[in-house]
Amino acid sequence: MTRRQRRATFIGLGVGILCLATFLVLFALRDSVVGFHLPKDIATKQVPEGRRIRLGGLVAAGSVKRDGLTVEFGIADTATTIPARYTGVLPDLFREGQGVVAEGKLDTSGRFIADTVLAKHDENYMPPEVAKALKEQGMWQHTGPKAEAQK
Repeated sequence: MTRRQRRATFIGLGVGILCLATFLVLFALRDSVVGFHLPKDIATKQVPEGRRIRLGGLVAAGSVKRDGLTVEFGIADTATTIPARYTGVLPDLFREGQGVVAEGKLDTSGRFIADTVLAKHDENYMPPEVAKALKEQGMWQHTGPKAEAQK
């Protein structure tokens, strides 16, 4: 085998091992990768129940109902409001009209059962996926020093 053939063989084996490692990592992470959706996506795409997703939007006005640690609220965009339920302690900044990203699953009735709720943590932050989706829908109303940088 010539030097050139050995080098090509070595490079080919390296690329093959790298592809195999990438496949194994992606296969191992397939259950922990969570897709981001808006309420209108859920209404139109019919996301299957039981599939873990992230749902982002604004907490719908007048939708927050508390019963002990269980909170029912709506996650809205311009087109649709999805009812959501969360049991646990909500972030301090969770309130109507604020941006929210919730992780969980849809139940059989179409309600979103969240196991994690993230709220806007200061006046200049909005999760990038939510900000982009709100900009596309014309609902983006954020003002502040970072707002100009995000345009």
